[in-house]
Amino acid sequence: MNIGIVGAGIVGLAVARELALTRGARVTVLDKEDRVGAHQTGHNSGVVHAGIYYRPGSLKARLCREGVALLREYCAEHAIAYSEVGKLVVAATAAERPALRAIAARARENGVPGIAELDALALREVEPHAVGVAAVHSPHTAIVDFPAVARRLARDVEEAGGSVRLAHPVRSLRQTADGVRVVAGTERFGFDRLVVCAGLGTDVVARMAGAGGDVRIVPFRGEYRALAGSAKDLVRGLIYPVPDPRYPFLGVHLTRRIDGEVLVGPNAVMALALEGYSRRDVDLADLRRVAAWPGTWRLAARHWRTGVSEVLGSLSGRSFLEGARRYVPALTAADLVPAEGGVRAQAVARDGSMADDFVIDTYGRITLVRNAPSPAATSSLAIARHIVEITSVLTF
Repeated sequence: MNIGIVGAGIVGLAVARELALTRGARVTVLDKEDRVGAHQTGHNSGVVHAGIYYRPGSLKARLCREGVALLREYCAEHAIAYSEVGKLVVAATAAERPALRAIAARARENGVPGIAELDALALREVEPHAVGVAAVHSPHTAIVDFPAVARRLARDVEEAGGSVRLAHPVRSLRQTADGVRVVAGTERFGFDRLVVCAGLGTDVVARMAGAGGDVRIVPFRGEYRALAGSAKDLVRGLIYPVPDPRYPFLGVHLTRRIDGEVLVGPNAVMALALEGYSRRDVDLADLRRVAAWPGTWRLAARHWRTGVSEVLGSLSGRSFLEGARRYVPALTAADLVPAEGGVRAQAVARDGSMADDFVIDTYGRITLVRNAPSPAATSSLAIARHIVEITSVLTF
């Protein structure tokens, strides 16, 4: 079986590895960039999520819990740094207590180990410089170097006889009775099946395949600040707010990284290009495609007040400081410095709702990963097993 994978992010590479090792498939990974993990894999905070937020029974809940165990074992096997620094979800006010209790209940239902509900005094034993009226503590939430994981997965693919073709943008593809024909870079490929894990580029590849679907990618830029100097010592692990259930974003939080840096953020601003990592990045073709989707306008109409607030916050560093000081009041403006941001590939339905679960569709011989934002990196090895099971029903 000869299978092509579009996308050399952590999910695409995990799928390729799983197919090569467990099904003996000949796999070829195609990516337009000159390195693996160039986009969402390489532009996230490095958190290995424990699964405390996700709706019980959803793909996110199941694959996150499976994925944590697989990732922890994989990192140990390959000597990739992995640290269980723990996460506090903090209620800043009494009004947030009911939502916090619901998070604790959901976490337990999802089988997240070690969940504890803490009062204002106990939370300071975990994070001495944090404040709040109560918190949920997830001691096994971890941090890792996801780009390093992606590089190791690429080695696994090649050692299993597969190929990772970088600087090979997909220019066209055509599904036939017996396979999928792909032109990538200057080469032509013939595959029995194709799995598309293209993240921000998913809609572009889907259009080539003639696969409309019920969702489209809308890019949201997440901007960060980092703590400077001794301010890093004010945060031991991960300090998160109680999230707004209307959105898949978690709000501004403080995140210790595996390299010792501490990030503050991100916000969530609609980007002006699929790869719009800064406010200066504008792509008119991308904007036209996003604007052509009715769901984009319905999303904007439904949440325009929040959108305006996020844009205003993007233009002023004060919002990051205020968000951080809500939980760590010792921070000052001088403690925050600019940091690299990322872009989330968020699937939006025609009615304007944001897909809250992983979305994976099959069109003949093509499998499309339509929505795989956080916790996709955490869940990548489990997502790969899930996709291989779907693919196996049709091909093996």
